[in-house]
Amino acid sequence: MPARTRPLALTMGEPAGIAGEIAIKAWHAPDGRPVPSFALLGDPDWLRAEAHRIKSHVHVLEVATMAEAASRFHEGLPVIPLHLKTKAAPAAPDPRNAEAVIASIDRAVALARSGEAAGIVTNPIHKASLYGAGFKFPGHTEYLASLCGAAHPVMMLAIEGLRVVPVTVHLALGEAVRTLTREAIVTAAATTYEALSRDFGIANPRLAIAALNPHAGEGGAMGMEEQTVISPAIKALQGRGIEAKGPLPADTLFHAAARSRYDAVICMYHDQALIPLKTLDFAGGVNITLGLPFVRTSPDHGTAFDIAGQDKADPSSLLAALRLAARIAVERAKRA
Repeated sequence: MPARTRPLALTMGEPAGIAGEIAIKAWHAPDGRPVPSFALLGDPDWLRAEAHRIKSHVHVLEVATMAEAASRFHEGLPVIPLHLKTKAAPAAPDPRNAEAVIASIDRAVALARSGEAAGIVTNPIHKASLYGAGFKFPGHTEYLASLCGAAHPVMMLAIEGLRVVPVTVHLALGEAVRTLTREAIVTAAATTYEALSRDFGIANPRLAIAALNPHAGEGGAMGMEEQTVISPAIKALQGRGIEAKGPLPADTLFHAAARSRYDAVICMYHDQALIPLKTLDFAGGVNITLGLPFVRTSPDHGTAFDIAGQDKADPSSLLAALRLAARIAVERAKRA
């Protein structure tokens, strides 16, 4: 099937969180805009219980294939069954269900790699519940990379008008500074440059490279990393023909006029990237994994146990993730 008609594979995520609720709400498309067809890989009974809890009249439609999901998406929310071992309760994750959560991810990747799915969208997981089932990864990104042998996956976060890529991710700030290297910056930036062209259709991507220290280090008065690590990385990128500018002070990188001058910002650590993005659009952020052989996006939030089962979850980020995954799949198909 063409990319525009192949559905997306949506993973089950943590069944005690808000994954089921936002999947149901996304199918309803409360914002009135079209939603790409998708199939949820999970437990139909769990999803029916979620629908009953939030008083949704969605028809949970058990299907056998992604093609069937695409053809019947208008009838209800398609589900390819993967059964939980025990009934899920809101805000009470049960390790007995970890096997099904992991199986949902594995099945989604297999469907994407076979071409049956246009890409995958991952619902939030609760890692502590998965460790007992053999899950040994910091998060989705690393696990997905291991499934397909990707050496250097890169995390991009995106909202309308802003894309950010942290070079170091889930590390304590001191460790992030110690482990920041020229090679890591070059890898993240080069992968981002390729993705902006292939996945976003940008002919000549422009990268802004953030400084690490205040005022870009003030010529060494506030730190030497700009001179010893970041500037050499920028020169290496420019040597590859990549338009990369910096190091640029982070405190002036994210206002409206600055955002018009680049297509993505390469940030040095997690919060440098995520604070401006979540301040601008807390509900609509999308997590995209670059460097994989298939499309993967995810809502930019967690399991939200504090509101699970209360009909308070906002599906905006999941809707954005579904729509962006579909757009990326179409862009990739153009270049296939």
